[in-house]
Amino acid sequence: MDIVIKLSQFLLSLSLLIILHELGHFIPAKLFKTRVEKFYLFFDVKYSLLKKKIGETEYGIGWLPLGGYVKISGMIDESMDKEQMALPPQPWEFRSKPAWQRLIIMLGGVTVNFILAFIIYIGMAFAYGDTYIANADLKDGLLIENKAMNVAGFKTGDKIIAVDGEKIIKFDNDMNMKIIMAKHVLIERNGAEQTITMPIDFVDQLSKQEKGPLVSIRMPFAITSISEGSVNTALQPKDIILSLNGQPTRYYDEVTAVLKKNTNKTIAATVLRNEKEVPLTVKVSKDAKLGIGIGALGIESLEKLGYYKVSKQEFGFFESIPFGVEKGKDQLLGYGKQLKMIFNPETKAYKQVGGFAAIFNIFPNTWSWEVFWNITALLSIMLGVMNLLPIPALDGGHVMFLLYEIISGKKPSDKFLENAQMVGFVLLITLLLFANGNDIYKAIVGK
Repeated sequence: MDIVIKLSQFLLSLSLLIILHELGHFIPAKLFKTRVEKFYLFFDVKYSLLKKKIGETEYGIGWLPLGGYVKISGMIDESMDKEQMALPPQPWEFRSKPAWQRLIIMLGGVTVNFILAFIIYIGMAFAYGDTYIANADLKDGLLIENKAMNVAGFKTGDKIIAVDGEKIIKFDNDMNMKIIMAKHVLIERNGAEQTITMPIDFVDQLSKQEKGPLVSIRMPFAITSISEGSVNTALQPKDIILSLNGQPTRYYDEVTAVLKKNTNKTIAATVLRNEKEVPLTVKVSKDAKLGIGIGALGIESLEKLGYYKVSKQEFGFFESIPFGVEKGKDQLLGYGKQLKMIFNPETKAYKQVGGFAAIFNIFPNTWSWEVFWNITALLSIMLGVMNLLPIPALDGGHVMFLLYEIISGKKPSDKFLENAQMVGFVLLITLLLFANGNDIYKAIVGK
């Protein structure tokens, strides 16, 4: 059932993005009276799952879910329809339209992608608001267990003050990505500030560790169950350990540190049970365990226990617009930084480029509209940026040649465009094989 939910989200998001992207080309083409021969979700190599011709356009669903397309008459595209291009230009064809109209048609897809992302962020702000913990309220710092972070110089208890000169106001889901993209991180440790310079190959170092957050809020040691055969029967589910061996243990990491120092010993403990402090003793095993199951508390429980104050900002319709636009802008700039890292061999970030399996794995096993829309907005930005790359066969390649024509007044020959399209197609196939090959390699080696 989990895989069905995951797959449903993946296909719904992908279909939505493809259809809207292609509509971005379709609508201006029709406005400029340009014939659109086909409008397809997914590729119809050899045959279609579903098709219907309405007017001059065939609408359909292909069987190969690697994208979608609109086939515009008189345009050198992935169809490589040389027979049509050999005939005299017709008034309804793409090649017969002024360069500025062709430019608008080609920019339509990515324009829709960017607009869609901003609309989603605005809608999410209106529907869900903004929930976060103020960075100033993280008085005991953050939990940092990632080995790559430790090697970079971070320790549990550090407070993140600023990233690349930008002061951190709130702790939210974007914190981890900001650190991944960072060159310098200002932290506070034991009351003193210091700057950590991030390793140039930090992304590559992260890939060699088990998946998990770089930083997270510190949690109490909350017991969920008592293992069968455990000697610590004095403990009960829902207990929270407050102290061990006379040492306050407000957080999980503090409990584990005390346990490691007291293996094979019986020590005093204090737990919070039904809002009361209960003293007892516990036996620590030779491997620093208590024979119990532990779990994370929800944010509401943490707030009730006095660990954190959760802030939630609600937005009216008009208030959600600037917030959503700012969120979209941050995500767009952030993805631009990611691309820059990927194209910099020193970062070795290219090793983490993923294909369809990587995108599929972004989606959770449980259905959440908030998570779904957040991922879809990010993928829409990614699709828009990738399509703008100046590679022939992508929208950005067509835009590059159209800008050359507008500036120089000279139109590249059909033969040149055909050859460029073939080169671009080979590049795209190479990138596709590389990205999906990375997915396969990671699946094999388990990284």
